Amino acid sequence: MRILFVTASRIGDAVLSTGLLAHLAEQYPQARFTVACGTPAAPLFAAAPFVEKVIPMVKRKRAGHWWDLWKQTCTTWWSLVVDLRGSALGYVVPTRRRAVLKSSWAPKHRLYHLSSVLGLEQAFTPVLWNTPEQTAQAEGLLPAGSPILALGPTANWGGKQWPAERFAQVAQELTAENGGRIAVFGAESEQESVHPLLAALPKDRVINLIGKVDLPTVYACLKRASLYVGNDSGLMHMAAAAGIPTLGLFGPSSEIFYGPFGRHCASIRGPRSFEEICHAPDYDYRSQACLMLDLNVETVVNAARELTTTTTFVAN
Repeated sequence: MRILFVTASRIGDAVLSTGLLAHLAEQYPQARFTVACGTPAAPLFAAAPFVEKVIPMVKRKRAGHWWDLWKQTCTTWWSLVVDLRGSALGYVVPTRRRAVLKSSWAPKHRLYHLSSVLGLEQAFTPVLWNTPEQTAQAEGLLPAGSPILALGPTANWGGKQWPAERFAQVAQELTAENGGRIAVFGAESEQESVHPLLAALPKDRVINLIGKVDLPTVYACLKRASLYVGNDSGLMHMAAAAGIPTLGLFGPSSEIFYGPFGRHCASIRGPRSFEEICHAPDYDYRSQACLMLDLNVETVVNAARELTTTTTFVAN
């Protein structure tokens, strides 16, 4: 049995789809899966034991990437094609059964929308995978010892990026009493925006992982952390998948649709709702200016402490 699973280009959306993929693997234990996704997200699926092939979709003009994907999949007779992109692909490759996601504006988390492609009404918590080598590398980067606070201070848009100096204040307050280490995550291209944060943190307790490891190893590192605080981003969803207490900071994006999902997850924002921010007269989606300045440090620190009251912020 062969199943083609077509998922997102962006890392966060791809991570959100992994719970549904794992559900399919559980339902069809003999199936071999091919996953098609955006190039940035492709490494996340490679370690899944049931995934036979990952096809990175390199975006091309005039939707050429869909033509490329069709050429790579049209010669296989699929048992099932699951297309979370809502494309025409599921209708033009040979398959016994197809499930193509339709648009929805229902006020529910994105996970419920994804599972509706199979006619289901439950949310499947994201899950990721690691190789033994990735796990070993993470152990070397984040050895056992004092607690680890993981920070995700970046985002794919400046409006969603809480100020670096505020992240520094949160980190100082949350680790002041326990001497916790502070692991900072992000892509190599985000070094400049994170520099003020790194400069403000105690050098002897900071672990700079900006651009240092690939995405699967980032996930292995997150599993070794005690708490994650970060903007609405793919890293936030990876932290939630790792099962650690995860606090997502929101402003011009909706926590109702995209909040971190799991037993130990929470979302926080300032006094303004998503609608109040994005429907304001001066709202400009082209601007890179932060739209989260009404979210203060004290609010985030209190939310983090409340989140960790049931899951203690302790050493790994």
